[in-house]
Amino acid sequence: MITQDQLKNVLDRTDKLRHYLKIDEKKIEFEEEDLRTQAPDFWDDRKRAEEQMKKVKAIKRWLDGYNLVRTLADELQLAFDFYKEEMVSEQEVDDDYRKAIDAIEQLELMNMLRQKEDPMDAVLKINSGAGGTEAQDWAQMLMRMYMRWAEAHGHKVTISSLLDGDEAGIKSVTMQIEGGEYAYGHLKSENGVHRLVRVSPFNAQGKRMTSFASVFVSPLVDDTIEVYVDPAKLSWDTFRSSGAGGQNVNKVESGVRLRYWYTDPDTGEEEEILIENTETRDQPKNKERAMTLLKSQLYDRALKKQLEAQAKIEAGKKKIEWGSQIRSYVFDDRRVKDHRTNYQTSDVDGVMNGKIDEFIKAYLMEFASEEGC
Repeated sequence: MITQDQLKNVLDRTDKLRHYLKIDEKKIEFEEEDLRTQAPDFWDDRKRAEEQMKKVKAIKRWLDGYNLVRTLADELQLAFDFYKEEMVSEQEVDDDYRKAIDAIEQLELMNMLRQKEDPMDAVLKINSGAGGTEAQDWAQMLMRMYMRWAEAHGHKVTISSLLDGDEAGIKSVTMQIEGGEYAYGHLKSENGVHRLVRVSPFNAQGKRMTSFASVFVSPLVDDTIEVYVDPAKLSWDTFRSSGAGGQNVNKVESGVRLRYWYTDPDTGEEEEILIENTETRDQPKNKERAMTLLKSQLYDRALKKQLEAQAKIEAGKKKIEWGSQIRSYVFDDRRVKDHRTNYQTSDVDGVMNGKIDEFIKAYLMEFASEEGC
């Protein structure tokens, strides 16, 4: 049974949410913005209308989130009072408390995702590290983990390119995570190197082996984000796609390969960005998607430049190393540990089935306010 202090904590946190989320102001803003969508000529400019609808939906998300918290907090207060009169059980009060706490934490976490790019869809790329078949199998396991996470959160996953492993697994995959809410805001916590330790099924001696795979996450830009692409540094190749799609996909050069020479604005060093897309049998559509992926990479690089500059200014604060080893998955010891936050769990099977929300939450709780990520 919860205590009076626990009830007070829920009510205090609910009141604070109303204050620092500026709920009263958001209600007025929602009415004004929603009124604009009712104009007779609203849909004459479709692009502008869609942007407005997105804005209205974003405000409503905050209001709905707070209203849920307020409702659950009030129900908890009633349940607590009814228990004194023996009208509800201890279990019912505790259940109402857990619901209220979960809703509060969800809204508090959402408040940490306040950067411009956080609500965007995401591009997630996995590359297997050195280690042959074992590393390639690990890369495929990670691909499945993120696909399961995306599915559980209402996102659609589209694979734009996939390179199979030599014997098993994959060498690399690029996926778009779209359609849900805050895909990039959550998945940015996954940037870095993921380390697997297990007894390898591919090793005849049954030795314990260590494998690595790198995960790169960038926001998937849309029409509202302007990214400059220098046409002089851009070139295209076409090729015949292989894999899923049947015989027809092999008869035409529907696959596209985009090459772009990126110049680092700080060092002047040049680097080739290579993007392949075999998503559809329609070459123009594949080209359009490849350009979107290029713009996403360029936008992401600009974001990371901002993070690096901020990290130098805020010396002394913890710095997120985007390319470093971030998490270890030790199967034999039944342990998954994040090295940045020290959060760990023994539910290895759950994690590999996409249950990574606690890792994401721990990351955002520790780094969101410090890094402006």
